Amino acid sequence: MKIRFAAVRARPVVHRLSARAWMRLGGRVQWRLARLRHRTFLVYAGGIVRDDQGRILLLRHRLWPAYRAWGLPGGYVEAGERLEDGVAREVREETSLEVEVDGPPVALASGFRHRVEAYYEARVVGGRLDLDPAEILEARWFPLDDLPGEMSRPLRGLITSLSPRRPAV
Repeated sequence: MKIRFAAVRARPVVHRLSARAWMRLGGRVQWRLARLRHRTFLVYAGGIVRDDQGRILLLRHRLWPAYRAWGLPGGYVEAGERLEDGVAREVREETSLEVEVDGPPVALASGFRHRVEAYYEARVVGGRLDLDPAEILEARWFPLDDLPGEMSRPLRGLITSLSPRRPAV
């Protein structure tokens, strides 16, 4: 399946200023602010989106530290939202791609205090890649054996543990 890239939306000044302010806060303050919105614990759902060649869609996130800026599309699940629906919503919000998420999670993790992470394989069923400039700087398809250096070790481990021949859901 070929996915056409749309022109990136204009980057409003407000997005750039908010991103700069967020990055200057530092991890502990960011964590406390996230906890205000999600009082008990945070549930993160990430999508492992593959193309027809088996490459994985990775996004360079504006709000993440530069040393681990590349990651999967995903985000926090809303109260009452199914994990699979959270993955589809986050992929759509960050990339404008419509995905179908089926099956059990590929991985579950808890790398942070009061945070649970669930990762699902997803397949593109529509849309056109158009990034949300408030959150995403760049998107690229990467082969499993050629991932970017600026990625967290746990995420790299998760992605490299996937079978290269395993088709998306």
